[in-house]
Amino acid sequence: MDHKASILTNMGETLTALMRWVHISSVVTLLGGIVYARFVMIPAAGSLSPDARAALDESAAAHFRPVAYAAMTGLVLSGIYNYLLKPGHSVLYSALFGVKMLLALHVFSVAILVAAPKNPRRARQLFGAAISGLTIVLISAYLKGIA
Repeated sequence: MDHKASILTNMGETLTALMRWVHISSVVTLLGGIVYARFVMIPAAGSLSPDARAALDESAAAHFRPVAYAAMTGLVLSGIYNYLLKPGHSVLYSALFGVKMLLALHVFSVAILVAAPKNPRRARQLFGAAISGLTIVLISAYLKGIA
């Protein structure tokens, strides 16, 4: 292999590693934020007065909004790159990938909704998104094994 080809190969490997890192970091950030909000923040805020709880809820949502949008952007961009990197998947892979994408749309929708101001259904929505997100991780682990 000549020097130019070696450099291009190394750049491609570096970009692939960077995209996997962006993807995993974005998943950890988005799903971690959802799980933390639902199973730590909401129960802890239960001991506050209704006004204090509402103020905390709104402040947390406002702080989560840019984090969630950045994580979703990272997931979409890195996910497209990672998917296109390895074409020619089996029917089972494609079917499970489709389910994974539907669940991801659910998680993205909920992330947008829970970050919106004055949402009285945050706790319920976060619970569903946590279940969907953890299911995505399970499907991803399985797909990694059959890819």
